[in-house]
Amino acid sequence: MQVNSEQTTRPAAARPPHAGPPATGAAVVPPRPGSDAEKAAALRKMKLLALALLIVMAVIFVVAFALQKQYPWLEYVRAAAEGGMVGALADWFAVTALFKYPMGIKIPHTAIIPRRKDQIGASLGEFVETNFLSEQVVQEKLASVDIARKAGAWLSGPSGAERVAKEGAAVIRGAFKVLNDDDVQAVIESMVRKHLLTPPWGPPVGRLAERIFADGHHHTLVDLLVDRTVDWVRDNHETVSRLVSDRSPQWVPQFVDGLVGDKVYVEILKFTKAVQADPQHQVRQSIDTYLTSLAQDLQHDPVMIARAEGIKAQVLGDPEVRELASRTWGTIKAALLGAVDDPHSELTVKFKAAVHDFGTRLVVDPELAGKVNAWIGDAAGYLVKTYRSDIAGVITDTVARWDAEETSQKIELQVGKDLQFIRINGTVVGALAGLAIFTAAHLVFG
Repeated sequence: MQVNSEQTTRPAAARPPHAGPPATGAAVVPPRPGSDAEKAAALRKMKLLALALLIVMAVIFVVAFALQKQYPWLEYVRAAAEGGMVGALADWFAVTALFKYPMGIKIPHTAIIPRRKDQIGASLGEFVETNFLSEQVVQEKLASVDIARKAGAWLSGPSGAERVAKEGAAVIRGAFKVLNDDDVQAVIESMVRKHLLTPPWGPPVGRLAERIFADGHHHTLVDLLVDRTVDWVRDNHETVSRLVSDRSPQWVPQFVDGLVGDKVYVEILKFTKAVQADPQHQVRQSIDTYLTSLAQDLQHDPVMIARAEGIKAQVLGDPEVRELASRTWGTIKAALLGAVDDPHSELTVKFKAAVHDFGTRLVVDPELAGKVNAWIGDAAGYLVKTYRSDIAGVITDTVARWDAEETSQKIELQVGKDLQFIRINGTVVGALAGLAIFTAAHLVFG
């Protein structure tokens, strides 16, 4: 039975080729427990033990066969040794036939593993899919683990939130490195065009304005405009008088212009103060009527709707949209990168606090923990139910890619040591069976 020489002869820490013998006194690194090198060494020992028992039986048989006429009791020894050899050889054949052709002879139904490698891989994958990748099995296992409380204990601990924030920052930085700025800006621009520019502005703006005007929220703005108008008129007496003088005929005396200008100024100031003092003033009502009519026109008048679309096109043309997308992405990117790079930034501090609070709630709130466990179980069950064939297919495909001899060596390395016990047991059982058969025949037939 052959074993991969690299697995059976090389130590765990192999020297590079042509490196020369190890220095005197250099420490020899023992095989790591459970490693392939250790398994290969144990397999060699068991093979040598099984072979040694076969040789012992053969020597005993030869000696007993030669001396049995001189010492009749050696016939029993010969029979036991003969049965032991038969059992050892039969079990050697059976064990060897699993992994290769015995003595290189292509006997039917031998070299089972190399010949049926793909079928074994398919059967193993089907076995795992049926018995392990079951929705019920996975959900029951997850329920017994209580992932939510364990995750909550870790998140509420001193390092949990810190670790999540650190990994989250790394993910954000990596995402920004992968994302192409031009592509992101193009996406933002397309979203602006789809959701902001393509829909007509008139009807939604009109509906919004109608609700604002109906509730009287615009009165505050009207009050502000009236107050500013009163203030301007009060502070600009000379400006009003000059406007009147500039527009009067040349033949009107200058003192008359002054009297008229003063009179106009006084009347304008009186008028604006009246509008300011009376919430139900005719001017205010006219403004309300005009705004209400404008809101209706924005919703139903095609001419007004077209004018609104023209204003939209002037305000947000192609260059303006591209600049808006560029500024938006640049602002978001700079803000996020600055926040994740600063462990004391408001975003980082609040994120850590939120993670810590969520972990604490998972520990102290059984209802929330139960919901999270149920979500995890449902998600895992769905994944297993949907993709269990694909998961099990990894086993089948992996085995299919293995070389037949490599597959045989891998399997022999894992179970070969135990199989050598079959040879040893066969030797012992064969010896006892040979002795029992010979004794029974001798008693019956003499």
